[in-house]
Formats: sequence, structure tokens, C-alpha cells
Amino acid sequence: FQIRLIPDAAAGTLTIADNGVGMNHEELIANLGTIAKSGTAEFLSRLTGDAKKDVSLIGQFGVGFYSAFMVADEVTVVTRKAGDAMGWRWTSDGKGEFTVAEAPAAPRGAAITLRLRDGETEFTEAVRLKAIVKRYSDHIAIPVKLKDGESGEETINSANALWTRSKSDITPEQYKEFYHHVAHAFDEPWTTLHYKAEGAIEYTGLLFVPSSKPFDIFNPDRKQHVKLYVRRVFITDDCEELLPPYLRFVRGVVDSQDLPLNVSREMLQHNPVLAKIRSGLVKKVLGELKKKAEDAGGGYDAFWEVFGAVLKEGIYEDFERRDEILELCRFRSTAGDGLVTLAEYVGRMKEGQEAIYTITGDNLAQLKKSPQLEGFVARNVEVLLLTDPIDEFWVSAIPRYMDKELRSVAAAGADLGKVKAPEGADAAKADEAPVDEVTTLIEALKLALGDKVKDVRGSERLTESAVCLVADSGDMSMHLEKLLRAHGQAAGERVRILEINPRHALIKSLAAKVKADGTGPVVEDMAALLLDQARIVEGEPPADPVAFARRLVAVMEKGLV
Repeated sequence: FQIRLIPDAAAGTLTIADNGVGMNHEELIANLGTIAKSGTAEFLSRLTGDAKKDVSLIGQFGVGFYSAFMVADEVTVVTRKAGDAMGWRWTSDGKGEFTVAEAPAAPRGAAITLRLRDGETEFTEAVRLKAIVKRYSDHIAIPVKLKDGESGEETINSANALWTRSKSDITPEQYKEFYHHVAHAFDEPWTTLHYKAEGAIEYTGLLFVPSSKPFDIFNPDRKQHVKLYVRRVFITDDCEELLPPYLRFVRGVVDSQDLPLNVSREMLQHNPVLAKIRSGLVKKVLGELKKKAEDAGGGYDAFWEVFGAVLKEGIYEDFERRDEILELCRFRSTAGDGLVTLAEYVGRMKEGQEAIYTITGDNLAQLKKSPQLEGFVARNVEVLLLTDPIDEFWVSAIPRYMDKELRSVAAAGADLGKVKAPEGADAAKADEAPVDEVTTLIEALKLALGDKVKDVRGSERLTESAVCLVADSGDMSMHLEKLLRAHGQAAGERVRILEINPRHALIKSLAAKVKADGTGPVVEDMAALLLDQARIVEGEPPADPVAFARRLVAVMEKGLV
């Protein structure tokens, strides 16, 4: 069997012919005539002239055959059924009427001739026809041949679908070549999944996880890269329903036996068959990732460094599979340079530690220097260092893990009192400024800063820094506020709590000065400088850069006197 394309630029026609079983008179009327009367006129009335919009109409009116009238003003079908002596000619202009006449000389099979509309002559060009066949019918089992007046006749499709072959018959090199072809990539696939689902729903999946990150992985307009086929016929490479966004790094093909060939984009959005295929694909991909994660030599950490930020989106988006995705997650922490799972973190929590502690920020180096970490590091309490924007969202969606609450070290109320204090803690406590001086200083700072801060408090978390800012309970984190502000989604700036370190030399000296001399311009300037310093450490500019520079110069001048 074969399919032949016969373009005729002079006549303005394109003929698609096969040597298959053909149709007799009754079948011709049943298959084409009824639909022509009931659906084609409405189909044509809905055409907009916009190719992308019109393509979505195909499949809503009978079979996709009638999409021919998008480019042709007349369609003729000449056919003869195998074993019959007489052939038949069916002709229609797509306006609801058709004629059927005898065609004694018709060969076995069917030949569809399109009389192309003005402006559609591109469909007589060999280059255009080759591109269409390569895109949509390259993998069908039947060879497609193009008749070219210059070079005779050539086969223009591969007529071979790699995914239909047994895995044992495919070499790693063939898998790699197909990955390069389907993904338009040059790296090697990190892992390959090739399987056939059988049962109520039948489909074949040949999926690849790349080893390098695509440049557009975080582009909101980025299309999916898993191609959907129906019985080897290409349908779309932009089917959002095939895989959830958090698996958008997956490449490959899915070939369904149960979807109709004339499926439209609207049908895909609410198709129960596709929903079951999606569920099966997600289960298979997550299962493969779990297997790789459990294999010490599987290179899972390398995968995580490339696609972890994408996979973590599933914690927030996929409630049904949240626990499964959490088991696949890896994190940086203050415990070392390696990656840690949440289960490993919980397994090595300190005696008296009640929560899983996290901190979010723009980059790892900055987070490691955060003043909010000082007390935790001093007590050897591990803190997860989260640097991906999605981290701000999933931590709020997972209030507890293995019965342990997730808490930010940059939020108020981080209680370390039950964790064993490090050696020398008593001596450091004794080195604090007197309680009455600290209390007086706090009141002076509150008075000087006014509504620029939500509160001023003594800190147990600071060991080296003089001050830091923390978010009050129930407030969004400073990092999340910064992210939202960058996208124009944060209305104004929230005031924070200023924590001071009563063991720091600067704070002790300032407390003694306030106790002895009371408040005044110098104390007000120092209060503003402390707040601006805390803002700068958080990556925020001073509220008033000019005033900050003036105060800083004044302090430096006094230091040189």
C-alpha cells in the first residue's frame, strides 16, 4: 500500500491517491454524502480566515476530510472498492450539495482531487508538501510518495515510528538520535522512558528527560514539548493536557490508540481519555525519578541541580501527588555543601528542636551570611537554604512534614530555648547589656523610628550582628514581598520588626549612652542608621539614601576626632 501526492501547478490542483480497499456507491454516500449535507455548510460559515482559529474547527463537523474546503472550492473523490467492477466519482463544492456518477476507469482505492482556491497554490509546491508530510505523517506505517515532474517520484516520509518497536530492538544510539530529532536538542538524554500502556486505555510513550536546561524553561509562553500522535498521525506539539507544568522539561512522543484522528483542541481540553493518559504519564515519570533518586549512581543530584526548581512547582500545584514529589526534592542547607532530603533533615534534628527551619533568598552565598542564621548556626541547628522563587509558595502550602512544622528563621517567634545552647553561651549571656539599659534603649529606638518599624525587640537569634529585620507572625516574608514588588504585585512596603543584639558592643555602648544622656539627635541618627543597616543586609536600599549618607558621614567624622 502507498499514498501518492500529485500536485499540478498549471491546473491548480492537488491529488491525494491511495491503492487501498476503496468504497462502493453506498459507502461513498454514507461516508461523505451525509456529512456533506449536515455539517459542511455550517463548517464553512464558521471559517474566519485565521488559519490557527480555523484549524481548531476541524473535527467539530463530521470528519476532518471537510477541512479540504478551507483551501479548495471543489473536491472530487474517484474511488473503486476492491472486487467491484464499477468505480464512482463524488463531487462537491462544500455548500451542502454533491453529485455521484459512475467512473468505469477508476483504479482500486481512492483519489481525492482538490481544486485549490486562489491564494492557496502553495499546496502544489514540493517543498511545502514535504514539510507538511514530515510534520504530520512522517511516522505513519504507509509510505507517502510525491510525484515531482523534475525528479519523478520520491518517498517523503520515514514510514517508521521508533516508539512502535520493541525496546530490545532499539539501540541507545537510536534512542539518542530520536531524542535529538524530537526535542531539537544537542545534549544527551539523562534518562529514557519507553513503555506501552494496555488495558482500558492504550497508548505508547517514548519520553526523555534532558541533561541540560532549555533556555526557555521559565518562559510563561513556553509550549509543551511532548508531541501527541493518534495512531502514528501527528496531532499537536502543544498539548497542555498531556503533562502538568512542573514536568515541562520532559520531551518525547505519546501515541494514542483511543483518541479520534479528527480531535480538536477544544476536545483535548475536556477529553476523559487524555485525562487518563496524563495520569499514567505523570505516574510513570515520577516513578522513574524515584528509581533514579534511590540509585546512588543514578546521577539524581545532577538532575536536581538542573530541573529541581521546576519539579518543586508540583508541591504547590499538585495536591494529590504532593507527598510523592516531596520525597523527590533535595535542598541545600547550613549542614554542608551537599543536598539533603526532608526525611534526612528530620532524622538529624537536634534534641529539643521542634520545627524544620528554612530561610529564603536570592542566592546561596547571600543566605549563608544572613544574620538571622547566627543563633541557629551557633546551636548547630540545620537550616534549609531556599533560593528558588517557587520556594516562597510551597513552604506555605506544606505547614507540616512528618509532624514537624516548617518555620522561617526570618520570622518572629523562632524559639531556640529548648535546643541545647553551645559552649560559652552562659558567658555570652552574662556579657549582655543590663536589662534596664536594653529596655530603655528599645523604648528610645521605638520613639525614634516611629511607624518605620512594627516593633523593636531584643534578639536571641543574633550572635555576631548588631541588628536584623524579621517578619511578624502572619506577615509575608521579606523575600516574597521583594518578589511580588518586582512583578508589580505588592501594594506598598510592609513594616518589619527590628531585633537588636544586647551582646553586641555597639548596642551595649548605645544602651549605656541612652541610659546616661537620654534621647536626642545623635540617638535618632543612630536609630535610623541601624534600621538602614538592617535593610541593606536584606538587599533593600536605605529608605532615604541622602539622609543615610549624611548620617554615615557624621558618624565617621566623630570617629576621627
